[in-house]
Amino acid sequence: MTTLRVLPLGSSDVDEGALLLPGIAAPGRRVVTPVYAYLIEVAAGIVLVDTGMSPVHIEQPGAGFDPGFAPLLTPQMTEADRLENRLADAGLRPADLAGVINTHLHFDHAGNNALFEGVPIYVQRAHYEQALGHPAYPNETWNLPGLRYELLDGESELFPGVELLLTPGHAPAHQSLLLTLASGRRVLLCGDAILSQANIDHDNWETQADPVEARRSARRLIELAAEHDALMIFGHDPVQMHELTYAPGAYR
Repeated sequence: MTTLRVLPLGSSDVDEGALLLPGIAAPGRRVVTPVYAYLIEVAAGIVLVDTGMSPVHIEQPGAGFDPGFAPLLTPQMTEADRLENRLADAGLRPADLAGVINTHLHFDHAGNNALFEGVPIYVQRAHYEQALGHPAYPNETWNLPGLRYELLDGESELFPGVELLLTPGHAPAHQSLLLTLASGRRVLLCGDAILSQANIDHDNWETQADPVEARRSARRLIELAAEHDALMIFGHDPVQMHELTYAPGAYR
């Protein structure tokens, strides 16, 4: 029995032409993109997917950013957007969770891993090893003593109704999730394998680290969505963010 709740964890003001749709969007055009985490209720308990941005970005939006990257993306967070506050709104504390799944370890997906000392955190081994010490993955938010990483080697059904899919391109060994909800409905949590519907519409993957791999992963997700009539939730879609059901509402 799987249910899904979407937690809004702030947003980012981004240069669309630089970070979402190069060659398509007007240079310098700014859009607001969402940052999410997800709560999945399974037989083993409640599992969190991704942990959002560090609360350091509330007071210092560009904290830790390379000078070349800072003008392209500005985090927008309030106290309400702290992960622990969103969890509290759902009646949960970090210690209540049965596990955490990181799609990958970028700043806006693993920024609150420190809250989950002792909780198993599932990430692909190849991704974890690539991220160790790498400046693109702020190690100060996730490479910490006391965190219990469970390193995975490839695809699996991690819990009944929760399938992990390898979708590299945005990052090595990035993982997406195919969920089977209690009703039988399917949902694809794309993570950053697909940032937005516009990337599909324009077949544009040029902002991804490996555009060839990204296109291949995206096409696989698109085919799976068609096969299973699945809702696709994209990583940072400035349009879809206004269409989703947020907690306390749920997909069942």
